[in-house]
Amino acid sequence: MKRIMLVVAYDGTNYHGWQVQQNSETIEGVLNRCLSALLQEEIEVIGASRTDAGVHALGNVAVFDTQTRIPAGKIAYALNARLPEDIRIQESKEVDSAFHPRHCDSRKTYEYRIYNAPFPIPTERLYTHFSYVPYDIGRMQEAAAYFAGTHDFKSFCSAEAQVESTVRQVDSVEVGKEGKLITIRVTGRGFLYNMVRIMAGTLMEVGRGHIEPQEIVRILEAKDRSAAGPTAPACGLTLVKYEFL
Repeated sequence: MKRIMLVVAYDGTNYHGWQVQQNSETIEGVLNRCLSALLQEEIEVIGASRTDAGVHALGNVAVFDTQTRIPAGKIAYALNARLPEDIRIQESKEVDSAFHPRHCDSRKTYEYRIYNAPFPIPTERLYTHFSYVPYDIGRMQEAAAYFAGTHDFKSFCSAEAQVESTVRQVDSVEVGKEGKLITIRVTGRGFLYNMVRIMAGTLMEVGRGHIEPQEIVRILEAKDRSAAGPTAPACGLTLVKYEFL
C-alpha cells in the first residue's frame, strides 16, 4: 500500500464544492469515481481544503492510498484522461504513508477578483465578481492591513459553521488594481467557513465608503457575524497556492 498526493486544479462553476454530498456533483466525488475506475479498487481521497460551491482552485491538494503498480508520477496522466475538462491534475507523487494534508503546518493563498467596470464582460463572468460601483483602492489597502496577525475571526465566519475555535493566523492581505481588475490576495495558515469571502465583502464596503478602514478593528473585536460586511459571491474566489511548511 502506498500514499499518493495529487495537486488538483478545477473550475468550480458546475460543482457543489469539494466535499462529497448526496445527490450533488462535487470535486471529491468525481476524483473518487475516476480513481476507482482507473485503479480498479475503491478509492476515497482526503482533501487539504474543502472549497465551497462555485469556488475555483489552481492547486488544491489531496491524498489517497492505493495498491496500484502504476508509477506515482504517471497517475496524473492516466487520471486526466478520465476526468472532465474542468478538473485537471497538475502533479502526482508518492508521499510518506503518515502524511495527512490537514494535519501538518501549511499556508494557503486565496485571490478574490472583482471586475470593476460600467458593464460586465462575458469572458470574465465565471472567474470574477462584477461590480460597476467605484472603489477607493487606498481605503481598501488601509483596511486590509488590520487583518494581518492572529485574531479571533468569528465576525468573518458563517454563523452555521461548527468549529472548536475561530482564532486564525493571517499572514498578509493585499489589495491591488490593474486595469479593470481588482484583486484581493489573502495568505494565511487556515481559514473559517466563508472567511475570505466575508473579508472580501467587507473590504468592498470599505472601498465604497460604507465602512471606515479602522473599523476593521471594531468588527474583529465584536466577534459577531452581523458586524461585518456581506459574503462576496463564490465565483470571484480562487485557491491559488497551497504550501506545506
